[in-house]
Formats: sequence, structure tokens, C-alpha cells
Amino acid sequence: MATSNTSLAPKYCSVQKRPFIVPRHPIITSGLSSAFKPILRALPQIPLQIDASKAITDIKTKFLNAVVDSAFEFVDQLVLSSQSNFAPVEELGEAVTITNIEGDIPDHFPEGVYIRNGPNPLFGGLKSSKSILGRTNSVWVEGEGMLHALYFKRQSDGCCTIVYNNRYVETVTYKLEKQSIKPLFIPAVKGDSLAVLFSMLLNGLRYGQLNKDYSNTNVIEHSGKFYSVSENHIPQEIDIFTLNTLKYWDVNGAWNRPFASHPKKVPGTGELVIFGVDAAKPYLEIGIVSADGKELVHKVDIKLDRCSLCHDIGITSRYNIHYQTTEEIISQAILTRIRIDVLIKYDREKYARIGIMPLYGDANSIQWFEVEPNCTFHIINSFEDGHEVVLWGCRALDSIIPGPEDGLNESTLFSQCYEWLLNMKSGEVKERYLTGPEQFMDFPVINASFTGIKNRYGYTQVVDPTASYAAGKFLKDKEPVRVEYHRFERNVFCTGSAFVPKEGGLEEDDGWIITFVHNEDTGISQVHIIDTKKFSGEAVAKITMPCRVPYGFHGAFMPISF
Repeated sequence: MATSNTSLAPKYCSVQKRPFIVPRHPIITSGLSSAFKPILRALPQIPLQIDASKAITDIKTKFLNAVVDSAFEFVDQLVLSSQSNFAPVEELGEAVTITNIEGDIPDHFPEGVYIRNGPNPLFGGLKSSKSILGRTNSVWVEGEGMLHALYFKRQSDGCCTIVYNNRYVETVTYKLEKQSIKPLFIPAVKGDSLAVLFSMLLNGLRYGQLNKDYSNTNVIEHSGKFYSVSENHIPQEIDIFTLNTLKYWDVNGAWNRPFASHPKKVPGTGELVIFGVDAAKPYLEIGIVSADGKELVHKVDIKLDRCSLCHDIGITSRYNIHYQTTEEIISQAILTRIRIDVLIKYDREKYARIGIMPLYGDANSIQWFEVEPNCTFHIINSFEDGHEVVLWGCRALDSIIPGPEDGLNESTLFSQCYEWLLNMKSGEVKERYLTGPEQFMDFPVINASFTGIKNRYGYTQVVDPTASYAAGKFLKDKEPVRVEYHRFERNVFCTGSAFVPKEGGLEEDDGWIITFVHNEDTGISQVHIIDTKKFSGEAVAKITMPCRVPYGFHGAFMPISF
């Protein structure tokens, strides 16, 4: 199989927590005797009901807000000069036509939208808090989601018009803070133990949840509808043409838990396999959404004994493949101990395993395979080969949460392409590096037509402690695996790469990699289109953006009709 690396975007992981719901108070109605009815008829403007619930809520909110305002100080989180392109940008307000293009858009490049999600924090950047209890910090994967979209539309003469737009994903918590002139939610993922504990408590009491809904990780399509997704909440449906947020998607009320960022379509049926992790039991549930998107046709609790962070899932025509790594969400820390420095940690003493379950199976039908301890966020592909299920992923030996700024060793922090061969007949496991332990690669993409079936090519971003500086392509055809690189200029990094299949293409690698890139020296952001059959060569087109595009997470190319 061939893997290809494209420049780096930061890895994503998000804390899954069950919301702390503040009970609603019943409305109290005034019991007025019939003697007062004539007076009420004469004074129709006097309401018959007194909403005591609202009054109590207002008093409680004002009191708690006063506590936060007096006890907590919000401060800007430190940003290194090398991290300047992680800083947020403003919304454009309206779409902009792009004319600054070096090279040509290929003739068989399809109409559609290249869209990428990523964090764009309100109020100028991520915040920390200081109080007498200590300090709490945001994690680098936090920040309100912003969509960056590039539209490719063919004209009657064959020329391609390109339009760019960006817009926030308007979650409930985004709207809440947008109406304010200052941050409302106290950072509550890592920091000093008591400060983290009370930050979570105050967030829950004031807003009914421990942290914000970011929706900043990925964009998916199912049955002609488009969704912004992130681990800590259910998806938001997006108008793909305007980028307006339409509504939350809970599969007609059937899905009531967090929704992980990488659902997969079943080969041949078009059904969507979804899954969600939570910090309280059930820790992991897997569901199947009908091909028309209207019904949750299957839902099962995997019955895990601890909460492992699961960001991706594998699929074949007969199985889904999920992993239980040693990256653990601390679900009982609040109840059992005071020390809660960070709510996600990598525990080398815990076991790691991969579970293979029939598509419509249950916890009792899972075949488990114990593997070497690891932290795997992204799956390249999975498929069946005889008695074996083959799983390719990006495997690390430590957690990227809370992040590289905490001084973790890059040899364990960053991922390498890895292979697990899982024999369904014998129960044997074989595992190995695909591309070598010295080659750090992540954020993989493939030709989506090969999801769940045997393929040869994979494309990744090459990563290092600074950022992604190259794009990589690997070919898994024969031994050894061959790696090909597309290198950017010095201090140019990429993010949100996606594979665009060629119209009428016959081979797996008939297409292009499209990716946002940013030049740290000039401050200019572009989109590059790279021919995957000439991967080491120059980009066939370089599209200069009308404004800076911050680094983000996952991108996708969606064919659409204008």
C-alpha cells in the first residue's frame, strides 16, 4: 500500500462527559378565587401566571456569576511565536470569489466543496483561569468550530469559478458566549485539582454542562445532508451552501449521547456506522443509521469496563472494528479522589485490545484481540483478507492530550503508520510498523470508494513537534512498503487534507490531494491541489486565499450540484 504524507494539522481528541443537568422548576400558577374574576376581566393585561421558575433561575444565575466574576480571572493562554497561525480569525460575512490562482484547475476535477473544520476560539484565543484555588487551562484542541469552505463550480465554457467562505458552527454554547462580552465557561479540562473540580461544578450549575460544545473536528455527509461533528456532543446539520447551522442531529431522537468524529459508511449498503464515548456507563455505544438517514436501525452497548478515548472506527462489509486503547477518560475521578490534574491520561499499565463485531452484533458477539499498549486516534483503512481482518492505523505510544507543550517525548507523542493482522479463525495477532518507527505520520485519508475494502494507497500528513511540513503517500503493494513525499517550502505547513477522485477515474490513485497550507514567513494561506500520480512533483494549482486560514483538523471534499 502506498502512503502519502501531507503537511501537518494538530491532532484532535475531546473529552466526553455526561452533562450535569440543572433541574427545571415547575411553573407556579396563582390560584385566584372567582371573586377576583371581574377584576381580572377589567385588567386583562395582568398575567394569570407567575413564572417563579424564571425568577429563581435569574437569582441563582446572578449569584453564581457574581461568584465567578469575583473569584476567577480569565487570562489569555500563552501562544508561542511558532503557533501564530493557531490564532482565530473573524467571519467574512459573505462569500468571496477567488481569482489569484497559480496553475490550472484540472479538467476532470469535479464540482463540489472542499471544507475543513477547526477550532477558532472566541475572545481572541484560548483562555486560562486564575483563582485562589489555583489555575485551570484550556487544551489545545478546544475552541469553537469554524468551517472554511472552497466551492468549485464549472461554467458553460469549462472554466472553474472558485468561491471561499467561512463561518462559525453555532452551537448552543457558542450562541450563549457570543451574546456576552467576555468568556462564560471556565476552562475545566486540566489544571490544579481543586480549581478544575470547582470550575466543572460552576459550569454545570450555571449552564447545565461541564464544558462547551465545540463542534470543531470534522464534516461528514450522509444521505445528502451535511454535519459538523465533534466528540463532546451530537452533530449539527449544516447548510452546505451558506454554512449556516440548521439544527442538532439526533437521528430523530434515537441518539442521545456524544457522537464520535469518524463514522463510516458500510460498503455496498450506504448505512452509516456511528459510535459515541461517554465518561459514564455505558462507555461506548455503536449504532447504525439507515441509508436514508431517517432511522437508527441498530444500537448496542459494547459493555466496556472503563472509558477509553475512541476517535475512529474501522468497517468492512461484515464487521465493525473498534479499539480500546490505554488512553483513558477519568470518569470516576471526581467521586473517588480530589486529585484531577487532567481528565484524560495515558496509562501504560492498562491493556489495549481491538474488538471485531458483526455489523448487527452485540457485546457477546465481539471477538477481542489483545495488542501492545498504544494510543491510536486515526484509522487509515480496514478490510478482510481471507481469515484475517487487516487494520491500518496511526499509532502512538503516548497521549497527545494535553499536548506537545507539556514536554512529552516526540518519539512517543507522534504517530507512525501501523498494521494489525487479526486472524478470526486462530485468534492470532500480528502487528508491525508499516513505514518505520522514525516516520511520523497522521491525519490519514484514502480514496473513499475503497473504505472497508482492500486498497493499496494511503495519504497522511507528516508531523513533527513544530507542524506538518510534508504530505506523504504510501504504497502497500509488496515488501517493503514504499513511501513517497510531497514537500512544501521551508516554514510552509498543511492541514485538513482530503482526497478528490478524478471524474471517470479507473484506478485507486486517479485523483488529487487538496489541502490548506500556510506560509509562516509571509503569513499567506493557500489551497494546493496535488496530482496523486505525480505526488512528489509540484502542485498543479495553488489558490491564494483572501485571508489567513488558521490550522485546523479534518477536511473533506463533497461533490455537490449548484
